[in-house]
Amino acid sequence: MSNEKSPVLEQQEQEPLTADMFVVVGKNEAAMDAISRPNLSFWQDAWRRLKKNRPAFIGLCIVALYGLLAIFAPMLSHYSYTAMDPNAMYALPSLEHWLGCDATGRDLWVRVWMGARVSLTIGLCAATINMCVGAVIGGLCGYYGGKLDMIVMRIVDVIYGIPSLIITILVMLVLGRGIHTLIVAMCIVGWVGTCRFVRGEVYRLKEQDYVLAAKVLGVPDFTIIIRHIIPNIMGMMVTNLCMAIPGAIFQEAFLSYIGLGIAPPDCSWGILAKESIAVLQMYPFQVVIPAFFICTTMLALNLLGDGLRDAVDPKLRGTE
Repeated sequence: MSNEKSPVLEQQEQEPLTADMFVVVGKNEAAMDAISRPNLSFWQDAWRRLKKNRPAFIGLCIVALYGLLAIFAPMLSHYSYTAMDPNAMYALPSLEHWLGCDATGRDLWVRVWMGARVSLTIGLCAATINMCVGAVIGGLCGYYGGKLDMIVMRIVDVIYGIPSLIITILVMLVLGRGIHTLIVAMCIVGWVGTCRFVRGEVYRLKEQDYVLAAKVLGVPDFTIIIRHIIPNIMGMMVTNLCMAIPGAIFQEAFLSYIGLGIAPPDCSWGILAKESIAVLQMYPFQVVIPAFFICTTMLALNLLGDGLRDAVDPKLRGTE
């Protein structure tokens, strides 16, 4: 092997290091004192991360657009969702009737958004009530346990043993058809799923070190639940809410399709699908229209639910 040294090493040995060869950089106090990330609250940070999630933000925009059209489109149109025009029966989409007309000459554009108003209201109300009731009951059972947990869980097991659709149909037969009746029927059995997963999460979280430390310090149970447990299950609750809304919409559509949902002259996406099935082969666009809005609503809510789950998760805060 050769013992020859490289020219760089020889030059370093020949020229000793002096202070003039170095530059004192010092410290940048402005950079040291600068805030690395904005000082945001929990919900402000969740909104910031939700906007960065493009699919979730698109889903939010679609849901918001459908909600606004459901509110304002029937108000701004010069057609009524119950007005019949014999000269416009089965009219194709045109500048006068943007989505065409049904078998009695009623404008489908207005009926679609009146149906959206009913379907979205039923889905949102039923899912929200189920989430609130299930979260409260499941949270109490998971945090305190004991006889309360045993009794409630046995009731939940009994309800789970009976198909929820059968209970909903029986309630509709007893109470009659209508929007309020449909919401009540969905809420009677819809809370049990939320109750079970909230109970499991609370039961797991209450054994964590930070919760035990708070108990040792004498923090009240209410404060522990509000500040430590609820933020850690908020992501799952929001995701469950966004997933439950399209489920409620589909359930309403099915009940309306079999004649147990919304009573005429009110309309919903399920009513529109039921009325258009009879002319599927001759006028397929009348089936495609409500099916399109149901599918896009479900897709948008699923994307929004996934994005909200990541946005409100405290474990992901500050990682970006």
